[in-house]
Amino acid sequence: MPKEAKARILINALLQRSGWRFFDDETGPANIALEAHVKLKKKTLEDLGDDFEKTANGYADYLLLDGRGFPIAVLEAKSEKFDPLVGKEQARKYAHSQNVRFAILSNGNLHYFWDLEQGNPVLITEFPTLVSLGHFHAFKPNPDALVVEKVETDYVAGTQNPNYRNDSRWNDAGQRDGFIKDAELKFLRPYQLRAVAALQDACRKGKTRFLFEMATGTGKTLTAAAVIKLYMRTGNAKRVLFLVDRLELETQAWKAFVRLLKNDFRTVIYKENRDDWRKAEIVVSTVQSFLFNNKYRRLFSPTDFDLLISDEAHRSIGGNSRAVFEYFIGYKLGLTATPKDYLKRIDPAKINQRDPREWERRQLLDTYKTFGCESSEPTFRYSLIEGVRERYLLNPVVVDARTEITTELLAEEGYSVMQENEDGELVEQSFFGKDFEKKFFSDETNRIFCETFLNNALRDPLSGEIGKSIVFCVRKDHATRITQALNILADAMFPGKYNSDFAVQVTSPPEIQDAQQMAVSFANNNLNGHTRFLEGYISAKTRVCVTVGMMTTGYDCEDLLNIVLLRPIFSPTDFIHRSRAAEHVSLPSATTKKMAARFRNTQNQRKGSNSSTSSLSASTLRRSSTTTRLLNCRRCARPGRDCNRRRHPRQSHPVSRT
Repeated sequence: MPKEAKARILINALLQRSGWRFFDDETGPANIALEAHVKLKKKTLEDLGDDFEKTANGYADYLLLDGRGFPIAVLEAKSEKFDPLVGKEQARKYAHSQNVRFAILSNGNLHYFWDLEQGNPVLITEFPTLVSLGHFHAFKPNPDALVVEKVETDYVAGTQNPNYRNDSRWNDAGQRDGFIKDAELKFLRPYQLRAVAALQDACRKGKTRFLFEMATGTGKTLTAAAVIKLYMRTGNAKRVLFLVDRLELETQAWKAFVRLLKNDFRTVIYKENRDDWRKAEIVVSTVQSFLFNNKYRRLFSPTDFDLLISDEAHRSIGGNSRAVFEYFIGYKLGLTATPKDYLKRIDPAKINQRDPREWERRQLLDTYKTFGCESSEPTFRYSLIEGVRERYLLNPVVVDARTEITTELLAEEGYSVMQENEDGELVEQSFFGKDFEKKFFSDETNRIFCETFLNNALRDPLSGEIGKSIVFCVRKDHATRITQALNILADAMFPGKYNSDFAVQVTSPPEIQDAQQMAVSFANNNLNGHTRFLEGYISAKTRVCVTVGMMTTGYDCEDLLNIVLLRPIFSPTDFIHRSRAAEHVSLPSATTKKMAARFRNTQNQRKGSNSSTSSLSASTLRRSSTTTRLLNCRRCARPGRDCNRRRHPRQSHPVSRT
């Protein structure tokens, strides 16, 4: 037998791991057969060969039996060299002949589960157990009711306050906006309505998996709330699991669903309600909680959740997390701004020539494939460009703060310097982008970065101080140095306004114990108290959070104005999530109006006057781009770009902003 495992051996192991038995043992009678009502013999199994090479067509049919010995599913087992889907029609024919509803297609490496009554085969990572197949029979969704349900702009607002239309302030056009803000009513935007309609249309076509590809800041959680109500209201779900992959997103999602749906449905965080989560309709959890000690298999039934929503689906279904995602039956919805397209412009034949399993690995990782969206077309897509064009999002103004050194670090040839070795000889050493703040350190470069940020940062439109900002660093020690540098500079720029709390390091424990709470406090405008720039104005005293991997995807901070990337970003997905974190504020005008109204109310109550704050437009917040240049060399007086800096230490080339 070749070095690599063969299909039959892999398939047999998967069956046994899921509790299926080829022969009678102490756990029960055999429940796998090759023919109906014919007991399997060891010699018959061995005659198949390691890779079904001894069968006539390179595949074999396994019949899986229930506790009474009746067929419950067929398994179309194929050789490794075949795609499992080529046996689809054979499996359909055999399933119908045995009057069973389920089929499994596998070549040992890639597996599909197929409910012949509900839709298309879907990728799975483990074979279903006998118990789970029994649960599948009990799940009978009613897609017709879901398809015809009418979803309008107040679909969620109607749950928040069913009688809002009877309120006098709603019926007064002059007070309506104030009433909506005070009641925190959330009305679906046109594109969110289109997303729900696209899901209903996909259901009408028999789909059970959906993918919403929506730009950061376009309200995926509100859209998810509408989808949850749709499924609950139409009887297509009794309980929903909302999966995230970070603790801060877990709390954030719980707060959102409580705020939006508490009048109709109870929402809990699983780890805080381990004993009574079954009393809730919406369960929020990190995927890590379910994975720990194989908890999802030990403590949950596959039918505990009829709708599973994966937040940031490009991340939360990768690796071992996928096993949790595939374990539960029913409908699956993925939410993401940056799906991973591992199949785009890929020729399976060429890949298989290099590595026979590469194509299969790519299919398991591909976000579109996972959610049943072929040809890289999601169920619904709403892009950044559309959001900006329709004035729901703001395109960021980019300030280019590259220095000559950092530009060369990112170049293919890198940045070279001459350094003395142990023998006192000058040797050339090259550094690259990945070496920044790991092998290559420059306090001067970091100082220039910090100065450029402070000189060009958007200011709070009411108080005039530096707008709330997040700085992303390379490592925790880099974040520590940047935090110190920012506090020193801020103390010089704004004497008496801060106590070394202008910038705060927010990185994961053990260095920073309360990092999670600090991120929440920053969003809630009470991190280290309130601003000293404007009396009565509620905004965080701390203006900058310096982090590494926290406060990225999905972090909500409605009045965030600046994002600073003090690290090389090599992943397009990573760049989008970090640079678009500020999208969670819609247009600045909407946010500033909200802040101005809050401040006006406070001032009017104090002064008893009719003072007002002038309106602010997006142009008030606009800044011009900034670049940096190298000054003349201190050693040879040549322009920095012309000097052979390999002969001089890099301190000879000061950098200034222009």
